[in-house]
Amino acid sequence: MSRDLIVVAGAGGFIGGHLVSHFRRNGFENIRAVDIKPFSEWYQHFDGVDNQQLDLMLLENCRKVCDGASEVYCLAADMGGMGFIELNKAKCMLTVLIGTHMLQAAQEAEVERFFYSSSACVYNADKQTSEDVIALKESDAYPAMPEDGYGWEKLFTERMCRHFREDFGLETRIARFHNVYGPHGTWDGGREKAPAAICRKVIQAKFSGKHEIEIWGDGKQTRSFMYIDDCLVGVPAIMHSDILEPINLGTNELVTINQLVDIAEEIGEVKLERRYNLDAPKGVNGRNSDNTKIREYLDWEPGIPLREGLEKTYRWIYDEYVAKYGAARAV
Repeated sequence: MSRDLIVVAGAGGFIGGHLVSHFRRNGFENIRAVDIKPFSEWYQHFDGVDNQQLDLMLLENCRKVCDGASEVYCLAADMGGMGFIELNKAKCMLTVLIGTHMLQAAQEAEVERFFYSSSACVYNADKQTSEDVIALKESDAYPAMPEDGYGWEKLFTERMCRHFREDFGLETRIARFHNVYGPHGTWDGGREKAPAAICRKVIQAKFSGKHEIEIWGDGKQTRSFMYIDDCLVGVPAIMHSDILEPINLGTNELVTINQLVDIAEEIGEVKLERRYNLDAPKGVNGRNSDNTKIREYLDWEPGIPLREGLEKTYRWIYDEYVAKYGAARAV
């Protein structure tokens, strides 16, 4: 119902901000948006929304935001791209306090449905050692050997969601995000993910006139990348489905990092000399989403082509770069 209270935790972040925008566009009138960041640092901030700056690691704050809620979307996390994840394992694991306390508060408030944003980082590392990866099925999360730090936190909270549903009747739904990207997200500073980082590096090269780019790893590692608009279709669909198990939410358009750079260069109309930093964090060698189950459950899967989504992302980052550093630096 459009007047029932929806809570978006992590609303100052990339996906959370887009989710609030999505609900507003679709006529929802009662939205509570929560993030630990000051309002000035939120990627998207909307009038007519109950915006709250709170630390959701604290149970009392989770109780405040869940009070009266019909649905809770828990996307809040201390995370970033691979450069952040590999160097901040303890910070990433502390996010378990958010998931645990939000589940507890939602159960106490008799929330009708609870969505948890998990990650493909939960998957067993032994199944991701080759660039020629076999797409990851949901069952491949066990036996457990997830990404150290961040992946363990996500996998643990998935289990918490399951047991809160089984023990307390809280209707929990879980999506395992595969590399979501798009405008209105982090594009510099160390927390950005590969698509935004590559776009920024190409733009920097154009602006500086120094036509070279640093790539983390050998560029052969493979990934799939999901544009934010597909994510905004998938999250509400999963939330209101009967899918009780964690489900993949990602495209199966597999590319190498070198191919990602190719696309960004094509968009930027530039060709760069590539320097490979083999000592930089690069994550697993190969990762892709097996979409068999989401097709079976929803008769749908994410399908926006990488070229289409990356061009929109590049154009937005270009404008942000010019706004931050000045158009005079463009060549």
